[in-house]
Amino acid sequence: MNRIEDLQAFAAIVEKGSLTAAARHLGRSLQSVSRSLAAVERDVGVELVHRTTRRSNPTDAGLAFHRRVGAALAELEAAKLETSNRRAEATGLLRIAGSNAFAPLYIVPALPAFLDAHPSVEIELVLSDGYVDLIGEGFDLAIRIGELPDSSLKARLLASSRRVVFSAPSYFARHGRPRRPEDLTQHQCIVRTAARDGNAWPFQIAGRTRTVKVSGRFRTSSAVAANEAAVRGLGIGSAPLWQIRPLVDRGDVELILTRFEPPPVPIHAIWPATRVLPARTQLFVDFLAAHLKLQRL
Repeated sequence: MNRIEDLQAFAAIVEKGSLTAAARHLGRSLQSVSRSLAAVERDVGVELVHRTTRRSNPTDAGLAFHRRVGAALAELEAAKLETSNRRAEATGLLRIAGSNAFAPLYIVPALPAFLDAHPSVEIELVLSDGYVDLIGEGFDLAIRIGELPDSSLKARLLASSRRVVFSAPSYFARHGRPRRPEDLTQHQCIVRTAARDGNAWPFQIAGRTRTVKVSGRFRTSSAVAANEAAVRGLGIGSAPLWQIRPLVDRGDVELILTRFEPPPVPIHAIWPATRVLPARTQLFVDFLAAHLKLQRL
C-alpha cells in the first residue's frame, strides 16, 4: 500500500465511522484498511482512531490530523480531476437545471461561445423555480441562487449578487426617500409572498445583519410582478440586483439605502457528488464562472 492509499483509508474511517464502512466505501478488504490505519498511526506516533467492536471513533489527535489530511486529499483529487478533464474531450449531453428568471438572462447568453468551443457537446436547459432532484431526474448540473442547505451535493460558488432596495422616481417624488432602513415602516413596500420571510428585509446596520419588517397595499408571489409594480410606482421593492439590472440601467427604478446593503446573494453551480465529474460538466462550470465574473450582478 502506498502512503496516499493509507491516508485515504484513515480519512474514510473517520468519515464513515467504522473500518467496515470505510472498506466498503473504498472497495478494499477490512484487513487492508486496518493495515493502512496502523501504518499511518505508526508513522505519526500517536493513536488516531479508537476501535471498538462496532465503531471507530477518532481521538482528539485524529480529528486534528483529519482536518489537515482531508483538505490535502480533496486538493489532490481536484488536481487529478482538473488534469484529466483538460486531457479529455468534452462530449455528450449536458442537462442543466436553472431558474425561470436567471437562466434566460445569464446562462443562455453564455451558451453560443461554449458550444462553439465544444462542438461534440449538446445542452438541455430545463427551467423551474421549484426543487429539482438532480440524481432522480438525471441532471448533470443545477444553478442555484441563495444560501445552500447542507446536502451530499457538491457546489462551486460562481458569483454573488447585491441585494438592493429600489422604486420608481415617481414614487419618491410623491412620498420622499427613506434615509435609514427603519424609515421603510412608514412607506408602501412590495412584499413577495413566495419568499420565506418576504416581509422581513435584511440590512447591514452597525456592522450586523438585521431585518426590518415591512408592509404595503400590494403583495405578490411573482418576482416579475413585484418588480413591475415598483416601476409603476406602487411602492418600494427589494430584490437581487441581477433581477432588476435592466430597470436600473434604463432609469425605470432608482436604488436607495445602498450603504445598508446586506451580504450578497450567492449563486452556485451544484452537481451530484460523483467520484469523477465528466469533462463537459467541469468545463461548463469553469466557463460559466468566467462568464458571470464579467456581469454586473
